[in-house]
Amino acid sequence: MINVLIVDDQPIVRDGLRMLVQSMEKMNVVAVASNGQEGIEACLLYKPDVVLMDIKMPILNGVQATKKIIENQPEIKIIILTTFNDDEFIFEALSYGASGYLLKDAGAEKIEEAIQETYNGGAMIQPNVAQKVIHRFQEIHANVKPLDERLKLLTNRELDILKRIGEGKNNDEIACELFITKGTTKNHISNLLTKLDLRDRTQLAIFALKNDLI
Repeated sequence: MINVLIVDDQPIVRDGLRMLVQSMEKMNVVAVASNGQEGIEACLLYKPDVVLMDIKMPILNGVQATKKIIENQPEIKIIILTTFNDDEFIFEALSYGASGYLLKDAGAEKIEEAIQETYNGGAMIQPNVAQKVIHRFQEIHANVKPLDERLKLLTNRELDILKRIGEGKNNDEIACELFITKGTTKNHISNLLTKLDLRDRTQLAIFALKNDLI
């Protein structure tokens, strides 16, 4: 059973997500919260596996709440709920450790996929928003510092996979492009996390962007 916390200041959105997620197989909504501060407190109390976190909320926004939750409970996976024009906030939230993001108009299947993917250590990065985030990372890190020395630890195949993770591609897409199995892809990603000492797939994507692999 995947325990989910929903944090959104709009009652209609919050209640709609609660009913939707609760109806999904092997998922349980442990609590809902109306702002970032309530979200932090709910995480401490209920210890959810996955949090669906709105960005723009009163008292404490989703970006700052994400930062504090990850600092205190790094095992919790956070999915940012966003609109297409929130790319600046998405960038910050990913930098603080969010596992991905979903557009608020995403369908039930996409929401269920996102929860399962992040719970299993993956990331949800929708392609139509990913390009904007990539551009933002490139703007900030252009000509700022030399490439990370850890790149020297990686094989050519691992670099190929890391590049595609940075582009927002999932395991099936990577396996298809590189003519390898999905299991082999997962093994390479596990090796990447170990060699680079990173937490999850989202951090791999950020690492790829910072080191000009995209």
